[in-house]
Amino acid sequence: MEAKLLSPPPPLTQPSLSSSAAVATRRIVSPLNNSFLSFPKLNTSTALCRASTMNTGAGGGAAGGRIEGKEAKLWGGRFEESVTDVVERFTESISFDKALYKQDIMGSRAHASMLAHQGLMSTSDQDSILQGLDEIERRIEAGEFTWRTDREDVHMNIEAALTDLIGEPAKKLHTARSRNDQVLTDFRLWCRDAIDEIHSLIKHLQVALVTLALKNEGIIVPGYTHLQRAQPLLLPHLLLAYVEQLERDAGRLMDCRARLNFSPLGACALAGTGLPIDRFMTSDALGFTAPLRNSIDAVSDRDFVLEFLSANSITAIHLSRLGEEWVLWASEEFGFLVPSDSVSTGSSIMPQKKNPDPMELVRGKSARVVGDLVTLLVLCKGLPQAYNRDLQARSFLMYLKEDKEPAFDSVKTIIGMLEVCAEFAQNVTFNQERIQKALPAGYLDATTLADYLVKKGVPFRTSHDIVGRSVALCVSKNCQLQDLKLDDLKSISPVFDDDVYEYLGVENAIDKFSSYGSTGSNCVASQLDYWVARLQIDRAGSSR
Repeated sequence: MEAKLLSPPPPLTQPSLSSSAAVATRRIVSPLNNSFLSFPKLNTSTALCRASTMNTGAGGGAAGGRIEGKEAKLWGGRFEESVTDVVERFTESISFDKALYKQDIMGSRAHASMLAHQGLMSTSDQDSILQGLDEIERRIEAGEFTWRTDREDVHMNIEAALTDLIGEPAKKLHTARSRNDQVLTDFRLWCRDAIDEIHSLIKHLQVALVTLALKNEGIIVPGYTHLQRAQPLLLPHLLLAYVEQLERDAGRLMDCRARLNFSPLGACALAGTGLPIDRFMTSDALGFTAPLRNSIDAVSDRDFVLEFLSANSITAIHLSRLGEEWVLWASEEFGFLVPSDSVSTGSSIMPQKKNPDPMELVRGKSARVVGDLVTLLVLCKGLPQAYNRDLQARSFLMYLKEDKEPAFDSVKTIIGMLEVCAEFAQNVTFNQERIQKALPAGYLDATTLADYLVKKGVPFRTSHDIVGRSVALCVSKNCQLQDLKLDDLKSISPVFDDDVYEYLGVENAIDKFSSYGSTGSNCVASQLDYWVARLQIDRAGSSR
């Protein structure tokens, strides 16, 4: 294939910054962006481009110039041979870590401003670097940037492009910085943005579930244990159980965010630097809480991503359980839930089928999120302290390698699961007639009958036995507890009286629940009020 040449960079215009001092102290706020969902495509067919025209060293060696016709690596000073094409393909990471471009440019802006503030580069060089980074970011987002595998990763691609663009000042950017602390800074910023996005989507799903609960106040459904009929429940109570789980998911993410929000920038390779840098300045500029205290820990820690993937995994399990329940409820055997056509699919051979596919996929995709966590746990288990290339191989397992391959990562998968669950919740109804017909079966009021006897002074274990014999009598008569005559009940226990019928039937049973957090009407109304206020939902179901 014909080699693709990089077009010469356009001439730089004068910096539009108000003052160098202002740049040096400006706070760079991490934008919430979707770079972890989509990113520029890599042109993997691009041939080796023109070699850099950097000057050779004093000894006339290869450093900074050409090695066998290839562009010299930025780290190539002590090497006399270039890596083979096989090694280059095996070690490159640009095919997936280019998703970090925005975070990488943010970190470089903060680092350049700090270097200038500390007198390690001139304000003129700083301004050239900042303007050059702005231009590179513009080109990337406009699809005009050529990603090169011979430049290995996102960091080297951007730094080399900056050198092509502005020349000598770009060579000062890596002062007091290693790719080790650079990649960890990028990755923490990326995870922080991803957490914010996932947290927002969890709240969106909570709103959808509470809104669904508000639309179905008063509906009683069978509650199940062991997938067997157990006790009656108010449908809103059941829906709010998932809202509670999601609230814990959101809390775990915020806890994780607080722990990861410390800056490794300036830790360099592992030992720090003897140059007079200000790690607190870059930490503050990037919105971190503080710099990490230990430079070795700063470049070797992966706890933050393990914790992040663990939080995602727990969320995925909750969503999978919701998916399982709704898939069951949508089946003909249950018939409690009716998804709209807009969130259903059909069969290629059976014309009558209407499948709740989105929730089946939610159930299935949870396995990938859990698998991502296990992969990283196994990867980290045998690594010695400080940075290791093993981490380069899979620490970015959150990214798609190619746009067209559905190799979903943890973040992309959990975002998709949350989005489709909310969409599904907004497009389902409950078949009240079918639910009502299902309620009599299963003796759902049996435990309430036992409570009746306890209130009459009968020990619970004795009450349990009495109600068990009452159910056995119903089975022999093929009737429900509320259908038994008082004489039938008295034949089992003389404690039964006329007021027993105030406890029988699912409606009466619901009314008798009164403990905090229970499925009683007043309790569920209180729970709904709490979530309506917390999530700022109006009673019409629209978020304010």
